[in-house]
Amino acid sequence: CAPLGFYQPNFFPASAGVDYKPSPYLELLDDLRRDFTVVSGLAHAGTSPGCAHQATASFLTGAEGAGRPSFRNSISLDQYAADAIGGLTRFPSLVLSGEGLGLSWTRTGAQIPADNSPSRVFARLFLAGDAREVGQQLRRLEDGRSILDDVRDQASQLAGQLGADDREKLDEYLTSVRDLERRMARDEAWVRTPKPIVNVEPPKDIANAADLLGRARLMFDLTHLALQTDSTRLVTIMLAGSTYAPPIPGVSLGHHDLSHHGKDPGKLDQLKIIEDETLKTVREFLLKLKRSGEAEANLLDRTQVFLGSNLGDASSHSVRNLPVLLAGGGFRHGRHLAFAPQNPPPLCNLYVSMLQRLGMETDRFANSTGTLTGLV
Repeated sequence: CAPLGFYQPNFFPASAGVDYKPSPYLELLDDLRRDFTVVSGLAHAGTSPGCAHQATASFLTGAEGAGRPSFRNSISLDQYAADAIGGLTRFPSLVLSGEGLGLSWTRTGAQIPADNSPSRVFARLFLAGDAREVGQQLRRLEDGRSILDDVRDQASQLAGQLGADDREKLDEYLTSVRDLERRMARDEAWVRTPKPIVNVEPPKDIANAADLLGRARLMFDLTHLALQTDSTRLVTIMLAGSTYAPPIPGVSLGHHDLSHHGKDPGKLDQLKIIEDETLKTVREFLLKLKRSGEAEANLLDRTQVFLGSNLGDASSHSVRNLPVLLAGGGFRHGRHLAFAPQNPPPLCNLYVSMLQRLGMETDRFANSTGTLTGLV
């Protein structure tokens, strides 16, 4: 998710279909044209300009009313998929962020803490502990199981004393406990399994919060390594959108200020520099995947890469006509799918198509009405 969106005239092509003329931003990806589809006209139902920035919470969930006092979130796309395939890898999913909060939510609507330290994520993925550290991990898992046993026993005793609403809350809590127990059992097996060896230097964290490009590259590099080693098959990344001026030549204002440009030419010029460089980092990531062989294909062919935003237009806080780019994953790409912004299909229709492409037998996700028409 690019939380400040992309300037629409530079992102969307003017024409639809396979013969579209690339927009200024898509020209940067033109050597990968046959590897991605760009989609215009999509929206999330139940979001409003007054809560446009808060809509990052529902970006991968499709839950309505993000930012309102009564809002209650639901499960995010990655965690929905993790319930089916997350147990196949050491990490069911990775939740990464360039600036703090992430994009992933549990089945009960709790936000999953995001990792924003590439060095710590690298250590979890690839650095092996000695026998003493492994023993400590196993003891912590055993201690955790003992605590969960006590919690479950106490909850069972409490259940008979509660009303219907409180019992429903308790059931949600116990579901989370059962999920954690299953995860702990998987973790114990993985603690005893050697981690993959990668011939790369551990990354160094970037302290400068304004360095959105440097942070994005580190997150993309980690994602590439995690997929390449099959350490996980599901990754979410919240890209940075700092209020500080990024260290990019030609840029003197903060990204957030520039995204709320009010069509000021000077701000638009600087915004284009930032968004050009952001798309270049995306291109680097896609090329790394494409150059990584896997079986009879390459990693890009086997990986769905979805880039989008909760904002259609940051300057007006519009939550319509969201920028969408879907690459890889075995789809037949090379086209611009254009839908009418006045009567948009839900973005969740794309999510259903993505889930089905993962092999999941589902025809619904959140507020979807089916799969995304025209996606081959």
